Amino acid sequence: MLNLQDEHLRHSALRFVLLMGLVSLFADMTYEAGRSVTGPYLALLGASATAVGIIAGLGELIGYGLRIFTGIISDRTQRYWLITIIGYAVNVLAVPALALAGHWETAAVLIIVERLGKAIRAPARDAMLSHAACTVGKGWGFAIHEAMDQIGAMLGPMIVAVVLAWKGSYPYAFAALVLPALLAISTLIIAKLIYPQPQKLENVMEEVNQKPFRTVFWLYLVAVGLVAAGFADFPLIAFHVKISRLIPDEWIPLLYSGAMGVDALSALLIGRLYDKIGLPILMIFVGITAPFAPLAFSTNVGALLGGILLWGIGLGAQESVIRAVVIDLVPRNRRATGYGVFNTGFGIAWFIGSAVMGILYDWSLLSLVIFSVALQLASIPLIYMVYLRLGDYHK
Repeated sequence: MLNLQDEHLRHSALRFVLLMGLVSLFADMTYEAGRSVTGPYLALLGASATAVGIIAGLGELIGYGLRIFTGIISDRTQRYWLITIIGYAVNVLAVPALALAGHWETAAVLIIVERLGKAIRAPARDAMLSHAACTVGKGWGFAIHEAMDQIGAMLGPMIVAVVLAWKGSYPYAFAALVLPALLAISTLIIAKLIYPQPQKLENVMEEVNQKPFRTVFWLYLVAVGLVAAGFADFPLIAFHVKISRLIPDEWIPLLYSGAMGVDALSALLIGRLYDKIGLPILMIFVGITAPFAPLAFSTNVGALLGGILLWGIGLGAQESVIRAVVIDLVPRNRRATGYGVFNTGFGIAWFIGSAVMGILYDWSLLSLVIFSVALQLASIPLIYMVYLRLGDYHK
């Protein structure tokens, strides 16, 4: 009877992961599609390059920086569903609203509001997802979610490309995104109705994860912060591709779409391996993907494609395994806070690293490559220290 109950719980948890993955698929179709053309749209509305850079940077900083507060609020109020629904609504509805922006200042506000929505919902959503992931496999649960997320990230820009080719109008392209936005919210509400208490999806018979690992949590945050700081943003890679004239401009979005596909597939593989091997798999893949920079920032098309491949694999590891590890580092009843703090630190490190690499690009391409590779490789000894302190929970 116990085995049947466990199997039923596992199936129920898997269905929850798939439902939340479907929410993310529709949401990513919406905001990744929007993000793929916000730069040209702002330029069309009269924004300067400086304004575009500030808007993008401020949006990302808000999108990550506020998660520490929304995570704490989520745990203190225990209103995980309400906060997640509000966050998704703000996140996805701001994108089709760009169709109504007649001035770049209005568009800038909506772009930042979209990132604010992500900051609101991410810690609460990840906390709920973690309960199901503990049952289906920590790495596997987050990997499935990430894979479905990136399918949406592939499809969204394609929708925008088709509408632009058909109508030649950015407002029409943004307006078309209202459909996946509404599908995301509708699916989320359905998930809430079916699973009003996601915490019941986690088997809490074992108390091993209830003890806080405060020191090791911060050590892990420093380790993955180095990975984030050394991981170049795609816009910088795309900038290099354009000024180097490696491929025609119209092919650059396809590089991003391809990277999202690699991200989805690698997340599934790495997530499954994490559940079998544990943290060493993260060290292995950081080592494998660290050399993406000398390839992606080369002047050879073949090397560029190899770099994009490694970049996509690295992104898959970040969005699946790196999130899964947090489950072992914070108490069960404070996971939203843990994810909020973690994502804030991760985002700040990413922001600082991206800014430094942008400066280094103008100064010396070799210095950018050395900076990127060195920071990522420097994270491996720290991840190993985390592994030793945690012990191997996956055997």
